[in-house]
Amino acid sequence: MSLDFFAISELTLRKFTTLKFTTLKGVTHMKMSSVVRAALVALVALAGCGLSAARADDGFVSLVIYKGGWIIGGSGGSGVLNFHGRRYPLSTGGLDYGLVFGGSKTVLHGRVSNIFQPSDVAGVYGAAGAGLAVGRGVRGIVLSNQKGAVLELSGQQIGLMANADLSGLAITLK
Repeated sequence: MSLDFFAISELTLRKFTTLKFTTLKGVTHMKMSSVVRAALVALVALAGCGLSAARADDGFVSLVIYKGGWIIGGSGGSGVLNFHGRRYPLSTGGLDYGLVFGGSKTVLHGRVSNIFQPSDVAGVYGAAGAGLAVGRGVRGIVLSNQKGAVLELSGQQIGLMANADLSGLAITLK
């Protein structure tokens, strides 16, 4: 069960919209009119919208990753994050375990979404997959990290590489 902000505001206002007046004979209740209640609900809702978290933004990423291995593989490379008109250098590294054979160079370009600042791109991205590249091949992947950043990348893979593995890719800001 989930309650949104408006439902919580309505419950809160219902709790506090009954005014109590004390008289000599006891306590009497006076209900607020529905127009006043609706105005208060609207006011609280607008205030809540202004206090909500800032919207996440998008950036663009370019990566060059070199990968090689025999059963256990490794990868390393570099790249650039373009975010709010500035360029941030990136470093990548990772491990693969499973059926890994060969070596390749992969050039990826794409979008990173759901970030608030450049450091949100840094983190560990995990994937399970399979692929075969003989010569030149096309590669596309969608990954996310623990901070909620989502990478949507595509590009070319060059080399001789066969894999059916679990892999992890760590991206850091230089």
